[in-house]
Amino acid sequence: MTEGRPPAAATASLWERDAEIATVTRALDVLCADRSSAGSLLVFRGEAGLGKTALMNETRRIAERRGCAVWSARGGETLKSVPFNVVRQLLQPALVTLLPEEAREYLGDWYDIAGPALGIVDPGEGSVDPQYVCDGLVAAVRRLARREWPLVLLVDDAHWADQETLRWLAAFAERLDDLSVLVVVARRPGEVSGDSARHLDAVAAAAGRPVNNLSALTPEATAGLTRATVGRHSDDPFCREVWAVTGGNPYDTVELLAKVQDSEVQPVEARASELRALNRAARGGGLVDRLKGLGIEATRFAWAAAILGTGISVDLVARLSSMDTDIAERCAELLVNARILTEPDPAAGAETEEGELEFVHPLIASAVYNSIPPGVCTAMHGVAAQILTETGHGAAEASRHLLKVHPDDDEELVGQLREAAREHLAVGAPDAARRCLERALEEPPRPEVHAHVLYELGHATLLTAPAVTIEHLQRALAMPGLDGGQRVDAVVRLSQALLHNDQLEEAVRTVEAEAARHEAGPVRLRLQAVQFMWEGIHGETVSQERSRRLAELAGTCTGRDNSERALLILRGFDAMTHGENAEEVLQLCDRALVNGRLAPGLGWIDGEWGIELLMMLGSAYTYADRLDRAESLFAEALRTYTGAGWRGGHLSLANAFLGLAYRRQGRLKDAESTLREALALAERVGRGLPLYWSATCGLVDTLLARGQVGEAWSIAEQYGFAPPYPSTIVLPDIRSVRGRLLLAVGRAEEGINELEAAEKTAASRGGHNPVLAPWSIDLARALATQDPARAAQLAADARRQAERFGTDTAIGEALRCAAVLETGQRSVRLAAQAVAYLEASPCQYEHAAARVEYGIATRSVAELNRGLALARSCGADGLVAQAREVLETGRGLR
Repeated sequence: MTEGRPPAAATASLWERDAEIATVTRALDVLCADRSSAGSLLVFRGEAGLGKTALMNETRRIAERRGCAVWSARGGETLKSVPFNVVRQLLQPALVTLLPEEAREYLGDWYDIAGPALGIVDPGEGSVDPQYVCDGLVAAVRRLARREWPLVLLVDDAHWADQETLRWLAAFAERLDDLSVLVVVARRPGEVSGDSARHLDAVAAAAGRPVNNLSALTPEATAGLTRATVGRHSDDPFCREVWAVTGGNPYDTVELLAKVQDSEVQPVEARASELRALNRAARGGGLVDRLKGLGIEATRFAWAAAILGTGISVDLVARLSSMDTDIAERCAELLVNARILTEPDPAAGAETEEGELEFVHPLIASAVYNSIPPGVCTAMHGVAAQILTETGHGAAEASRHLLKVHPDDDEELVGQLREAAREHLAVGAPDAARRCLERALEEPPRPEVHAHVLYELGHATLLTAPAVTIEHLQRALAMPGLDGGQRVDAVVRLSQALLHNDQLEEAVRTVEAEAARHEAGPVRLRLQAVQFMWEGIHGETVSQERSRRLAELAGTCTGRDNSERALLILRGFDAMTHGENAEEVLQLCDRALVNGRLAPGLGWIDGEWGIELLMMLGSAYTYADRLDRAESLFAEALRTYTGAGWRGGHLSLANAFLGLAYRRQGRLKDAESTLREALALAERVGRGLPLYWSATCGLVDTLLARGQVGEAWSIAEQYGFAPPYPSTIVLPDIRSVRGRLLLAVGRAEEGINELEAAEKTAASRGGHNPVLAPWSIDLARALATQDPARAAQLAADARRQAERFGTDTAIGEALRCAAVLETGQRSVRLAAQAVAYLEASPCQYEHAAARVEYGIATRSVAELNRGLALARSCGADGLVAQAREVLETGRGLR
């Protein structure tokens, strides 16, 4: 850098930033060149005072000179607990220009879900899935951004952004390929941990280029800045001492040189020794001493400004600090002259009210806030919360101040924090709700309220932290306060959290113990149903005694209430998994419905029973050949969760099980796309959960059916589809699918071992449905050459079990297997029987496979062509290739 740079302090932090400005300029060149250009992301990282904000302001100036629209926002150290604070700032220029009807038009289907988070729509009742809100914000910003081109988004001090904004930013950054936007993020290194750090790391990774790390000024640049500020006659020793004292930090350098000017210190070697004392007054304790020197009123004004953090006006500060307006105005003037406060720079894009102030630098704001005596600080936060409440702001807005108030057994405060938590949950900010409820516990609540606060806290953390939910709900249940239905709801919710935390046995014991506390009746029946439900989804062992008890209890049920309907569903699912008569399975499931539909209170988003029960119902229909009803159920789940704004695990499971229904129908292309969506959603929730296995297993199974063995193996490798398996049951059967995959890629011994492990699991469960877990059929085929006697026995057992179950699909598949193991006319007769059964089955892929095999066995062109047409309609590329190869070679065909 030359020494010819203008001396204004505003540009001082741009010394030696040619490389960074060139990076910004190149990104703007790409952005402005073509409206269809891909978006890009720049991340600037540097310690406090290295000029990140100055660089962002320069980016704004360059972009606006190029005709770009620029939206900007900035994190604040005292505002990190305010959900969606930074993203609301960012979109303010777009939102303030839209009328409500225009906003609805631009945001479309996302208006109701993203609107509350953006503060333009009143939130509804209950909780909103935070992942769906995040997706809604991504979609909202993308739609708004398409109105403006070229558009630049600036996020300064991202290390202080609220977690909800960072989650959105990470998701948005991953989807810039088809959106012509430049995003520039500035942050300090470190400063954050946990999810916020993970989101910022994801943002950096999405940039696709190295992070731009800002460095301190060199001695040469410091000398140039010194001479540009205090005079060209500044001698070399003085300039070197300025650099030594400030470490080349641009902010410290600017502040030190301002004090040199104020103190009329001559920039010569003889006065260089005074620089260290002057520098100590620039930040930390020196700044505080300087502030005190301005007087008590000015100090109180600065404290109140630091408490507010944003929206600092003389009137509001006067009210917060109990100060006359005239005195407050004089204090504001003093603080501006002392370079502690300043008016927002219009060039920086600040959207502020007239007369608002801000701190000159975040370092000053932090130093002032940290200097407030603890007792005074908590009291001022309390007053700030009261002012917000009196001026009509909601509990959620006041909560950031309430969180800072000293615990004082305040019943009203507990009520305000509980209300704030409800408001946070309604806009999709469960972490903010958790903070409010945890603070309410510190107050502490009255004994009659304490358990309710714990219960609400458990509800707030269920989707994000099952282990924390367990602790809170166990404490709530151990104290008085939760009675009747609310206590039972807490027990059921606790058991769900235990299940999600892979503590299945503890989940069972929890509901079993609560059931024992109640006399026979609807409450006890509900708890017994929940117990049977958790036992029924165990993936390894299910006691035969348990099945007997369930059958006896369900035998007394007529379906007169939801507890009885739940037991009928559980009995139907249990009978299906053990391969009992399919007609009886269907009768049990049908009796659990009301006029063919789910009963009120037993729907997909009704909280009393949860998703697992209805997934069992749909699975029983799926494997008992009632695929029309299964598809209807799972499609309803998809519509319901999408309409309710649930974008996490529930929507993933809905896609996974709808994909399973499509796979059973033979709609393999539809199954693949639906299962890929399920897997993408499951990735957001977290690997290793049962829903993740369901999506992965279903996709691998579908790809194998399509004949895409290489892709199936790639998915298995990419998503960890290998032991150890989860303790809960996974559909389709995980070991059967893994064994078939290993056989398909030529790893025969491993595949046989996997299928034999599936055999042991089936034996431990006391029954076997050869359609649900087709290991016996695959194992028989695999052993046909090396152990024909065992293969024949497996095929015979599969046929016997299929006839016991009684569906066309089960019998047809068993006959297909038997035909493969036979030769000559017996093989042909068995293949013909398989075709007859599978033609009556709703499973078109299996029908197509049987047709192709029968055509090959009989050398019939007509049968092969029928099989080829079916395979094409299913999207079974492997079967298509097999049939075409035989038809094209034509050897032996008639």
